Parts: sequence; structure tokens; C-alpha cells
Amino acid sequence: QMFSNNDEAVINKKLPKELLLRIFSFLDVVTLCRCAQVSRAWNVLALDGSNWQRIDLFDFQRDIEGRVVENISKRCGGFLRKLSLRGCLGVGDNALRTFAQNCRNIEVLNLNGCTKITDATCTSLSKFCSKLRHLDLASCTSITNLSLKALSEGCPLLEQLIISWCDQVTKDGIQALVRGCGGLKALSLKGCTQLEDDALKYIGAHCPELVTLNLQTCLQITDDGLITICRGCHKLQSLCASGCSNITDAILNALGQNCPRLRILEVARCSQLTDVGFTTLARNCHELEKMDLEECVQITDSTLIQLSIHCPRLQVLSLSHCELITDDGIRHLGNGACAHDRLEVIELDNCPLITDASLEHLKSCHSLERIELYDCQQITRAGIKRLRTHLPNIKVHAYFAPVTPPPSVGGSRQRFCRCCIIL
Repeated sequence: QMFSNNDEAVINKKLPKELLLRIFSFLDVVTLCRCAQVSRAWNVLALDGSNWQRIDLFDFQRDIEGRVVENISKRCGGFLRKLSLRGCLGVGDNALRTFAQNCRNIEVLNLNGCTKITDATCTSLSKFCSKLRHLDLASCTSITNLSLKALSEGCPLLEQLIISWCDQVTKDGIQALVRGCGGLKALSLKGCTQLEDDALKYIGAHCPELVTLNLQTCLQITDDGLITICRGCHKLQSLCASGCSNITDAILNALGQNCPRLRILEVARCSQLTDVGFTTLARNCHELEKMDLEECVQITDSTLIQLSIHCPRLQVLSLSHCELITDDGIRHLGNGACAHDRLEVIELDNCPLITDASLEHLKSCHSLERIELYDCQQITRAGIKRLRTHLPNIKVHAYFAPVTPPPSVGGSRQRFCRCCIIL
């Protein structure tokens, strides 16, 4: 009787509507919709706009069409603060215009992968959604400089913008954006292949609050642009420049001199970086927590020695394809300030000089959760087993060359493949 499907149920009599409304506020979209079918009273409570302040439709992405978004916007109105339409391929500009008109208090909007939208959507957001703070337009490939100009004019509170893989964006769009959105704290330009150094110079000049910057695969970026970022964005904590193969040690020097709060640095495939640059970086950026140095092929044990001395907070380190790293470098890392309580992940794929001795040096890393050892030909199963006696919960990813195949039988030779193991 307490939950009987009528408005006279005990729960409706005993609990005030304000308390029921508060309970409903913790429910997800599916549960709210089910509650709305219980009774007239619950329908009113479940569909109250105050319960629809945060909506994530990712789980229903294949079924979401524009009219669904329009209906949600009419139901939620000014209550809606956060909406994720990530991957909703059926949602286009018309639906988002209706949404923008009805939900003018929206602060966080995720349109990642909504490939139907164009500059018209950003024009609508600019016109009606002045409180917008976080906007994700990743993989919305029809977005151009016009969108950034519109956002600059109508969304001055914007703090986080993701336009990864919007490859029509150029320096002109970035220039327009930063002039009106100088409070940007996070900007992802991953895969924006037309961007040049001038774009970064605009960011460095107008975005002093910038904390996170992603430039992965921006192939035209050089030292000149990134140095401007370092000099203008002293609060920078996370920089991804992986694949920016033109950069040199000048970037590491600039980071060390200007960005002491740096916590995350990803410079995979930046093959011109050397021990000299990483020495300057380590001696000045003591808060480093994550470093991706994959395919920084010039670095040696010297870099690991500096990190072990000066970076006590290091948690994740990728050294894959750094073929000059040896057991001695891992020994220093294992004895370093970060080893006992901080280091969680170390990746050593394709480091041919690494042997079982390195695993012995890592036994004291009690926080170590995962180690990658693919194509480390001198690592053995026995060495991994010894490591696991000290760190029983660690995940070790490796594969081993096959044993010598037996002689051919009957004129045919059996084929043996490498086997991947996760211990």
C-alpha cells in the first residue's frame, strides 16, 4: 500500500512534497521517467524542472533525435545547468536553437561527436546562453572560425572549450575567441592541423588564466608559439604537445622558467627533446605528476636521474621506445623520492636495454599498479614473478618471443606467434 500506484498511497501522505522532490533529485533519467508513470502525483514531481538540472543522454545516443532535445528543453527551461549529448548523431542545429532559447541558464554543454551541427548552433548559443562556461565541440567537423567569433561575442564567461579535430579552425578563429573569452582556463585544440604559431601567440597574450592546453598533432607548431604560451600563461598545469615534432629543448627551458605549477606534460614523438631540456624542466617544475615521453628517442638515464631527485610527486611515466634507457636509470627512479608512495604507472615498451634488474629496482615502489614491458626482450617470466612476490596486485603487460620451434615434421614447419600476457 505504501507504493500503490495512486495519489492516496501512504508515502504521498506521510512525506511532504518538498522531501519527495529532494529524493527525486538524486535519480537518473531512466528512473525519473519510470517514477513519472507511477501516479499523477509522482508524474508531477518526477517531471519537475528542478530534477532535470543535469542530464546525460550518452546511454541513449542512437535513439536521440532533435525533437527529444526540444521536449527536454521545454520541460527543463531555466532549471537546466548541464547537458551531455555526446555522440547523439541525430541532433542538429534546429533542435539546439530551440534548446538555447529555452535553457538560457545552461553552463555545461557537451556536443562531442554531434556531427550534424554547424556554426548555426554556436550562433544560437551566443545569442541566448551567456552563462555558458564549458563547451565540448570535439569532432564537430563543420565548425569554423565563425563559431569561435560568435562564442567570443556572446559567451564571455567561457572557461573550457574543446574543439579537437575541428580542422577548419585557423589562427583567425583563435584570435577572435580569446579577445572575448580571456578567462579561458582549458582549451583543447587537438587535431586542429591548420593552426600555426600565431594562434598560440594570441592565446599567450590574452589568456593569463589558462591551466590546460592540448595541442596534440598540431603539426605546424614550433618553439616560437609555445614559448609565447609559457611566458603569458604562468598558471599552466597541463600541456600536451605530443606529435608536435618541430619543438626542441627551448620549450622545456621555457616551461621550467615560467610554469612552475606544471603537473602534466605529454610530449610523445617529440624526438628533438634531449636530457639537457629535461634537466632544466625537472629542476624547476617540482609538481610534475604525469609525463609521457614516448619516442623521445634522445633521452638517457640522465633524465631519469633528474626526475628521481627533483620530482617527488611523479605518478605516471611513459618511456616507451626510449631505447637508450638502461637498468641504471630505473635504479635511480626506484630509489627516488616518488618511488615509495607516488609512482603508479611506468611504461617501458620497446626499451631493449631493460633487463630483470630493473624489476628488482622497482620492488620498493609500493604504489605501483601497472608496468608495460612489451618488446623488452631481456625481461623474463621469472623476473616478473619475482616482482609480483613483492607487489602482488600489480598488472604487468608483456609478451615474450616464442621458444625455438621444433624441427619440421613431414616437410612442414609449424608457425609460432608471440603470446601476450597480463599477469
